[in-house]
Order: sequence, then structure tokens, then C-alpha cells
Amino acid sequence: MKLAILSRAPHAYSTQRLRAAAVQRGHTVKVLNTLRFAIDLSGPEPDLQYRGKLLSDYDAILPRIGNSITYFGTAVVRQFEQMDVYTPNTANGITNSRDKLRATQILSRHNIGMPATTFVHSRADVRLAIERVGGAPVVIKLLEGTQGIGVILAPELKVAEAIIETLHSTNQNVLIQSFISESRGKDIRALVVGDRVVAAMRRSAVGDEFRSNVHRGGTVESVALTPDYEQAAVRSAQIMGLRVAGVDMLEGKDGPLVMEVNSSPGLEGIESATGLDVAGAIIDYIGNQVAFPEVDVRQRLSVSTGYGVAELLVHTNADLVGKTMRESGLRERDITVLTLHRGTAVIPNPKRDAVLEAGDRLLCFGKLEEMRSMIPERRRRRARVRKLPKEPIIES
Repeated sequence: MKLAILSRAPHAYSTQRLRAAAVQRGHTVKVLNTLRFAIDLSGPEPDLQYRGKLLSDYDAILPRIGNSITYFGTAVVRQFEQMDVYTPNTANGITNSRDKLRATQILSRHNIGMPATTFVHSRADVRLAIERVGGAPVVIKLLEGTQGIGVILAPELKVAEAIIETLHSTNQNVLIQSFISESRGKDIRALVVGDRVVAAMRRSAVGDEFRSNVHRGGTVESVALTPDYEQAAVRSAQIMGLRVAGVDMLEGKDGPLVMEVNSSPGLEGIESATGLDVAGAIIDYIGNQVAFPEVDVRQRLSVSTGYGVAELLVHTNADLVGKTMRESGLRERDITVLTLHRGTAVIPNPKRDAVLEAGDRLLCFGKLEEMRSMIPERRRRRARVRKLPKEPIIES
């Protein structure tokens, strides 16, 4: 395999470990400065220039895109994708994970446990937003902060309002999140590669610091994850479109609460804490994918005229409830079920005797007209009414 690591820091620990792991396995590897690429759209096929010369062929890339160059870096990754060069992390996945609001919106659609979160723009809405996440203390986060920078704990309502007003006055957008007190300044970083967690560590804040990031002086220790934490980490990474990711989770009283999905996780802390060859696991995964690559089903199949990929929800009153896949009549309508989602369980290629239940979500490929006809008319959302305290009756 000929691999390019896209990195502006060739001497950083993570870059060196990945390069060494690739060389050890007999692969050809080069570290290429992301900012030295030029995207060439002048010819009949997509191409790239590097340092002013036509880029040679690569089997795969491993993006290590820094937060400050997200826009240009993801444009380069996207160009590699158009050239059919394999990347474990897509441009869309990197972009989505970098914006905390966008990432939270995407994950919330898939029943991923997260701290209660709100996002407002008007000063008049701040107090109500804080109340919706449970009141002070609250955590205030800049949308594009990294390594714990831009994460503030506001102990009181007035302090929170003042901080948010100050940040808004400088055109900064912030998230307001509930403070998970039971986590006690600790969180878990799970390193996901493909469809499994290859290593996990618990990070603990030092002293009065509530942020557990290693860059903030936090300590680390190896931890064995329970199945629910592993599943939350893997599902979060895959939903974001990332096959190599660091998933940060809080230990909530009801289970894992996902805080962030990092598309360029550092390896030094987790390899030191666990003693595991995380870099090697990443290189092995990329090598296997180059030999037998995954395909973006939505992008490739949706180009067929009249056909596409859609998700169908089995409603409570639908005719499909209680029927097997064979009895559903979907195949007769030229609809193929690729995956059945039931709660947090994912069942690929469901058997024909699988019985459908209310709430199941079916990822299907087939005739768009047929699938569209199966979607019931959308019901209007009922407005949630806040009960106001009754005014006291004053007798004269």
C-alpha cells in the first residue's frame, strides 16, 4: 500500500507513530504538508498538485487536519475522494465533527445520549435556554474550540448570562450544556477504528480544574469499557462519517453521554495509558480497506434515475407491523432493505423471516416513487406550553 499522511506536523508524536507503523508493515508512506496541495479542476478528471508538481498515485490517505485549516484541509480530502483514493475519514465527516452544534444536531437524530444542550442567538432567550438544560451551573462551549479551550463552567445564572453576553458581543457562537456533576471532572476517551474500540482511557482533571483534557494537565489511566460505552462510541463515530476517531464521553448516572467526536485524535496519551499499538491498528484497518474498500452507498446508488436510498420508519399504525420481511411486500415494490435499525441495534441484511416492529427504521434502496408513497403525511408538532404560575387574587 502506498499511503500519504496529511499533516503539517511531521515530527509530532502521532504522525511519527503512524509513519513508523506503516513502514514496519512494509507499506510505502509519505508525510505531506496539507497546505502545499493545489486542487486542479482544469482537466477532464479531478487532480492534485503538490509543491507545484503533479501528485503521484496513492492508494490511501490518512488526514490529520488541524482545526485552523479545516476548510482548505477538507477541500483537499474531498479531492482525494473524487480521485477514488481511500480515506478513513471523509471530508464531510471531518467538517461535521469540527462544528460542535452541527455534530450535536446529527447525533441527537440517532438517539445518542448527550448532555442536555441548547443554542440561542438572542440575549432575551439566554435565561430560558439555561433553564431548559436544568439551570446553573452550566457549561458554555465555543463551537470550534479544541483541547478544552473555549469551555467554561458558569456556577451561577448571572455569571452564565454575563459570559454568554460577552462572547456574543465578540461574534462568538456558543453552546449551553448541562453540567454533569456525577462525572466529577472525569471523562472517557475511546479510540474507534472501523467498527470497534481499539483502546480506551479515563482522563481525570487535576485540582479545581473541571476539564480533564491532557493539555489542561489531566491525568490518564487505562479503562475497560462496558458494551454500552463501546456501542455509543462506535455508533457516534460511524454516524459522523469517521472510521478513525476519538470519542469523548461522560459517565452519566444513566450511562454514557457523548461530548465530542474528534476526527484527528492524538495518540500519545492513549498509547501511554494503555500500552497498546493504536497506530498499528489504524494502519492495519486502512490496509484492509484498500484491499476491499467500503462504498458510499448513498452517493453511488442514488445516481440511478428514479432510484435512490431512503430511510423508512415503521409507524405504530402501519400495515408492516407484525409482518415478516417476506410478507411486507417491499421486494415486490422494487425496494431492498439494506439495514434494519431497532433502537440502538443495527441489523444488516435482515433475514426474510425477521418480524417488523413499530419504531423500526429501514435503510432501503429502491424506486423513489414507491418509497415516497409509503411515507405518511407529516403531523404538525404540538407546541409545548409552559405553565405560568397563577396570579394571586387580591381582594379589595
